Amino acid sequence: MKLSKLPFKVSKTAPNNADTINHKLLVQAGFVRQLMAGVYTYTPTGLRVLRKIENIVREEMNSIGGQEILMPALHPKANWLATDGWNKIDVLFKLKSRTDKEYALGQSHEEIVTPLAKELINSYKDLPLALYQIQWKYRDELRAKSGILRGREFFMKDMYSFHENQKDFEKFYANVKDAYLRIFKKLGLTAKVTEASGGSFTEKISYEFMVLTDAGEDDILYCNECNYCVNTEIAKVKEGDRCPKCGAPLKAGRASEVGNVFDLGQKFAKDFDLTFVDANGEKQYPIMGCYGIGVSRCMGVIVEKYNDEKGIIWPASIAPFDVALIALNGAEDFANDIYQALQKEGISVLLDERNESAGSKFAAADMMGLPIRLVASTRNGEQIEWKKRNQTDSELIDLPEVIKRLKN
Repeated sequence: MKLSKLPFKVSKTAPNNADTINHKLLVQAGFVRQLMAGVYTYTPTGLRVLRKIENIVREEMNSIGGQEILMPALHPKANWLATDGWNKIDVLFKLKSRTDKEYALGQSHEEIVTPLAKELINSYKDLPLALYQIQWKYRDELRAKSGILRGREFFMKDMYSFHENQKDFEKFYANVKDAYLRIFKKLGLTAKVTEASGGSFTEKISYEFMVLTDAGEDDILYCNECNYCVNTEIAKVKEGDRCPKCGAPLKAGRASEVGNVFDLGQKFAKDFDLTFVDANGEKQYPIMGCYGIGVSRCMGVIVEKYNDEKGIIWPASIAPFDVALIALNGAEDFANDIYQALQKEGISVLLDERNESAGSKFAAADMMGLPIRLVASTRNGEQIEWKKRNQTDSELIDLPEVIKRLKN
C-alpha cells in the first residue's frame, strides 16, 4: 500500500472532543472516525487492525473446539420475554416495526443461541457443544465514553457452551481461560483473571479478564506476587490487606475489562425447555457457559497501553502493516525496489512516497505506529536505515538482512 493512496490521512491535531488517549490517537492516526457518541467508522487501516485481533481470537476459539456461526443482530421480542430480559436489561435497544411488531438489537445472544442449540442437542452424546460468533453488539448506554472502550455499538466475540454436568463445564472453562490468556499475550496485553458478580446474567460468581489502564472503568484489587485479583464491588478485602492466597499486600488499580466468563447454570436451558437424555435415559437440563471478548475494546486498550508523545506503538502481531517504508528525495526508485522485494516475501509494507519533507514523513510513520521503519536515502547508497518504533537508535543494513529480520 502506498500512503498517498490512503483516503484517511494522518492529522497534526487531535479531535476536540477526544477524552481518552485511544480516541485521540486512533482518529489522529487515521484509524477511526466518530459518527456520534459511542459509534465509530473503522477506516481501511483501522479495519486491518480489527481483523488481525479478530483472527487471533478465532484461531484460539477453534483450537479448543469452538464452532463458528453468525447469528442475527435483530431479535424477536418473544425470545427476550422468555428469559425476562425484555423487562430487566436496561441497556437493551428496543425497536418497533411498521407492523407494530417489537424487536431487540442483540447486546448478547443467549436468547438466540439456546433455541438454536435445542435443534442440535438431544442426547448426552451431543455434548459438550460450543458455538461462537464474532459480531457487532448494541447497548443503550446512557453515556458512551472512553473512545472505543465503551460504545453503543461494539465488535465482540461471544461463545456459548453446553455441558452434561458442572464438572464438564469447569473442565471446559479451564481450557477457555488458558485460550484467553494466550490471546491476550499475543495482543501484547497482560490480563488479570478477576472475580466479579454475575450481574444480570446469573447469581453465580463470574470471571472478568482485566487489563490495568487509567482509562478503565473498573476498580480492582490485585496481588503482584500471585494471580489473585478481585473486583472491588464484591471484595471482602481492601488495599493494603494481605492477599488471601499468598499473604503479600494487595494493590488497588484501575482496569478495563477485555473479556469475561459467565457460568449460566441451567437458567436459559429451562427458559427454552432445552433438555437432553442422559446415560440413564433420564431427561436433564444442560449447564451453559458464556464467554466474551471485546475485540474492538481490545484495540482501544492496546492503544491506551502502547503509545508515546509521537503516537501509537502497535504490537507487531496486530499492526496494520509490518513496515513503514520512507522514500527520501532522490531514492524513490530504490524505495520502490525495496517495496516490491518485501511484498514478494509476503511482508506488508506502507510506502510513503509522497512529496513531503522528511520530518513530515517521519511524524506520520510514528503516529501510525508501525513496528519497523525503513528509510531509503541517496546518502546511504544501497544501505537501508532500520529502526524499531519503540526504540530511538537506528542502524544501516542491506536488503537481504532486512528481509531476514522481518521473516524471523
